[in-house]
Amino acid sequence: MKVRFGSLVITAGICGILSFAFLATSLGTEYWYIIEMNPMNMTDIEDMSSHSGLWSINEGGKTYADFIASFTADYSRFSEIELHMQNMHSAIVVILPLSLILLLFGGICGLVSSMARSPALLMGTASYFFICSLLTLCGVSLYIIYSYEALAQTERLVGAEGLAYVHTSFGWSLGLAWLSYGLELLTGILLLIAAQMAKLQHSSPTAA
Repeated sequence: MKVRFGSLVITAGICGILSFAFLATSLGTEYWYIIEMNPMNMTDIEDMSSHSGLWSINEGGKTYADFIASFTADYSRFSEIELHMQNMHSAIVVILPLSLILLLFGGICGLVSSMARSPALLMGTASYFFICSLLTLCGVSLYIIYSYEALAQTERLVGAEGLAYVHTSFGWSLGLAWLSYGLELLTGILLLIAAQMAKLQHSSPTAA
């Protein structure tokens, strides 16, 4: 069955829209990292479980703006490790929103290039989506590294026994970011194929 140019660019467009929606939802929710308490017979810390996003932390049903606090903090009082962690967090909250903004412009470029059936524009837009996917990958990977380092620092402070009743996991917000990354890659690949089809059609006007 022969794939038509129109079907290909429509599929790429749907993938691009979904990638934007998934990443926007991911950035706006607070389930990137989940901490669950399993206190056994201890009943006084039932509300210490928390879940966090890039901008805030929800502990015991109360939300704290972690992103705002990072700007008002006195960096001169931070240790070298704390500064390193803060710099990592700052990089994450810049890279991922930047990727989201670029995706928006990428959608506009994709619409224009597909309507023009321009091989050069389609290839350029495909490369643009690959850059977006690279930014998303960097941001998500950096967040995972940041989370593991934060857990390691906490374990050094309280000891392994202090975390015996604590269960940590990544949440569905991070999963949406991974889905967005995959869809960005798929969008770029589909646009590359569309560019090759447009090139063939330009070189052979009688082709279907």
